[in-house]
Amino acid sequence: MSRRSLPLLRSLPFPTTDVAASLVVFLVAVPLCVGVAVASGVPAELGLVTGIVGGLVTGLLPGSSLQVSGPAAGLTVLVYEAVATYGLPALGVIVLAAGLLQLLMGVLRLGRLFRAISVSVVHGMLAGIGLVLVAGQLYALAGARAPGSGPANIAGLPGLAADTLESPRTLASLAVGAGTIAVLVLWRRLPAVVRTMPAPLAAVGLATAVTAVAGLPVAKVEVKGLLGVVDLPDSAGLAVLTGTGAMATVLAFTLIASAESLFSAAAVDRLHDGPRTDYDRELIAQGVGNTLCGLLGALPMTAVIVRSAANVQAGARTKVSRVLHGVWLLLFAALLPAALGVIPLAALAGVLVHAGTTLLPLSALVPLWRSHRGEVVVLVATAVGIVATNLFEGVLLGLGLAVLKTAWDTSAVHLEVSGEPDGPILVALAGNATFLRLPRILGTLESLPRDRPIALDLTGLRHLDHACRTALQDWAGRHHAQGVEPVHAPALH
Repeated sequence: MSRRSLPLLRSLPFPTTDVAASLVVFLVAVPLCVGVAVASGVPAELGLVTGIVGGLVTGLLPGSSLQVSGPAAGLTVLVYEAVATYGLPALGVIVLAAGLLQLLMGVLRLGRLFRAISVSVVHGMLAGIGLVLVAGQLYALAGARAPGSGPANIAGLPGLAADTLESPRTLASLAVGAGTIAVLVLWRRLPAVVRTMPAPLAAVGLATAVTAVAGLPVAKVEVKGLLGVVDLPDSAGLAVLTGTGAMATVLAFTLIASAESLFSAAAVDRLHDGPRTDYDRELIAQGVGNTLCGLLGALPMTAVIVRSAANVQAGARTKVSRVLHGVWLLLFAALLPAALGVIPLAALAGVLVHAGTTLLPLSALVPLWRSHRGEVVVLVATAVGIVATNLFEGVLLGLGLAVLKTAWDTSAVHLEVSGEPDGPILVALAGNATFLRLPRILGTLESLPRDRPIALDLTGLRHLDHACRTALQDWAGRHHAQGVEPVHAPALH
């Protein structure tokens, strides 16, 4: 950079570090935008469209000043299923409806409620997405087509391995994808000077160069251009929303995109000392972005922690960096679309396999199991539910288990039995007596001698629910009927 240009940069109305940060985020975003689009079963350019909207539109709106929005690996599985079920023209309508729902939730100030979602459910959701994403992208890594659902993809992996070893073409594709993953894994161990280039860009760039030089017979990204992929919603697409299945998909898009964006905002807030996120405004910003993406027929957007962390670490100070990253994406998509056509699909699959593994909280499972085993059960059940069924049902399963676990934890009750050998028996209950604890309470009472008077002391209970009260009344009635002295339980009346 010349000395003449320095005064010009100093005169800018924003920190100059924002310009450098925007370039870093742009270089990180390009392979991820394209990779997520290809994995979702849509044209590669639609990923860039979502990234552009995330920068130029969502980036300008208030909420979180430093997190960056765009297409996310976390919604890849759901988008793929939606496109396979309802067709590509319906995707824009579904995203549009999800964006409007996000706007409504933001206006109603429901953004902060997402902070009450169990962390185990969120980690389980990400783990399930990661498993399904990795299982599906292993097929793309070998240049094959995935069977479809999560269980089918996992069940077909042994057959995929056998077919790969028999075909030189699939071996070449696998080598490109495996090499991409190796670069991503080893990149952090390289000298700092080398690591100035983002790892995803370096990995995809090296894979593209090797493929071109060696003339490897691997599939590459198909290019149509921005104008060729933008598809405005029509009446046929709107008719999709009359079905309950499509509305369930809209709800899943809304909840998962909102949760991922707001949890990302919380994580990004811990990375910098600037203004904290306004969750309701951020939800409105995400809603505006998804509404526009839906009108353009593009992928849904969320805030993406990978790009957001890169933005903060590159020295971004204001929202200018994320807006400029959208400008660079627009210029790239408009001026250099042919550059996408030389990228091997196996390299993008390698990027997404690596991204999928980062969603698995493997390092946190052992310490979590030692301290909170119930949370691990919720996490694993959510992940398995997503793999076995789908994203929406798996998350519902996780939320249900989290509620049950909370109810169990808060219904802790302490029973203490005392008394003289030949005198009345005193049973003191303390804590929260709910139906979840009835087996223990009734088991203790029914194990006591039937020919001695029993006094129940319920003064230590903070809560006695209807089911527990009724069961204790029934037990007291049975004890009275045996002819012994009445049970003293004033709290039952």
